Amino acid sequence: MFDLPREVGKTADGEVITADIGRFGPYVQVDKLFVSIKDHDPLKITETQARELIAAKQKAQKEKVIADFGKIKVLNGPYGPYVTDGKRNARIPKGDDPKKITEKAAEKLLDESPSKKRWPKQRK
Repeated sequence: MFDLPREVGKTADGEVITADIGRFGPYVQVDKLFVSIKDHDPLKITETQARELIAAKQKAQKEKVIADFGKIKVLNGPYGPYVTDGKRNARIPKGDDPKKITEKAAEKLLDESPSKKRWPKQRK
């Protein structure tokens, strides 16, 4: 355990790849990007394996954003595509194609979305 965090290698850009064990299991880190390596041992993971895992994570992050209108974004979430402005989220109906949504349609979906329910404070 005194061998961790371990420097695995460097990316093509010259950034250092480190492997360590954290609160949620083993991971590799490049700058501020953390990638879980549950199937690998952080003491034995190779540079090529780490690069492959990092590339897969970066690809998944790029595919998350469908459209970006500045303040309003169309994202692909775990429960399907949705529109967000950072504070409010609105589901995109199943019949609509998220790639064809315009900025005005996204604003309309956000305006029609229900506000978050506030739970009353419990008295003691």
